Amino acid sequence: MSTQSTSPSGDAKFNVCRFLRLPQLCSTCVAFSLVADMGTLRGAIGNWSMSFWCVCFAMTFIIALVECCRHPSSFPFLWYNISVTYACYAALICLSASIIYSITYVQFVPYGPYRDRAITATAFSCIASVLYVIEVAGIWDCYELKEIFFYVHTRRSLLKVLETFVAGVIFAFLSNTSLYLHQLALEWCVAVYSICFIPAAVVLLLDLAEWKYMLPGPFSIFQLVLSLLSVLFYISALVLWPLYQFSEELGGQPQRPSDGDCRDKLTYNMCAWDQRLAVAVLTAANLLVYVADLGYWARQVSVGTEDQPRDSQEVYSPNSDIL
Repeated sequence: MSTQSTSPSGDAKFNVCRFLRLPQLCSTCVAFSLVADMGTLRGAIGNWSMSFWCVCFAMTFIIALVECCRHPSSFPFLWYNISVTYACYAALICLSASIIYSITYVQFVPYGPYRDRAITATAFSCIASVLYVIEVAGIWDCYELKEIFFYVHTRRSLLKVLETFVAGVIFAFLSNTSLYLHQLALEWCVAVYSICFIPAAVVLLLDLAEWKYMLPGPFSIFQLVLSLLSVLFYISALVLWPLYQFSEELGGQPQRPSDGDCRDKLTYNMCAWDQRLAVAVLTAANLLVYVADLGYWARQVSVGTEDQPRDSQEVYSPNSDIL
């Protein structure tokens, strides 16, 4: 595999993406600072959202430091795969935090300074999400697809990002172990989420580093089998999770309770029934993503095509001729 470095076509375009770092840092910093200043009133959802904004801020800060210390032309190709993949995740994280925080927390905060802080934090989270989307779109436009093989441009990469991200949100809701430890069928659902997440994350890492071309055997066949198994596993989870969570005959709760944390008022913890419903919806959503992934790899196997490794294509650098 080639080890030559490459950079986007045009330093001017790439610098636009680099200039987004400061607004990204400011927006995520303001979001988690406003929520942190609310103290214990921020609740569990506030802590969860704040941790996500802190992670985005820290990762963006690290990337900004690296980019300030080195010229774009000196970066290895792997760096651009990692940075734009992170931008995809950061956009999804900030968008999800904005939606969940506003639905489960902001609307129940009494009118006053704390509500204003929560609304402002949500607004800055949305701004951060838009900035990360602009970065992804900018880098996407910077690369000449016919000259550079860029993993995150491919459909399969976006599907892997979605699969792992949705699974990560499911795990966040499953941090409340009381949702599933009382039923073996529900524990199987949690095992399904883990079993499908691990190989998807490994495949994503292999593709980012372009190590898949070093593996024995056809990678497309392996991906097809993996996607098929994941679809079957997720179908079982989609059937068992709602059945055991919302069927009264199996010990579930078909109706949302109106007491405890499920009251229509501000509470510290998120309603357990809402968490069950969120996991069910996310399970269905991730199943659709895996079905799309299965269809993609079935087509790749049937027509016998697959994205080629970068060293078999021409690589373009703005500071040199075709390498």
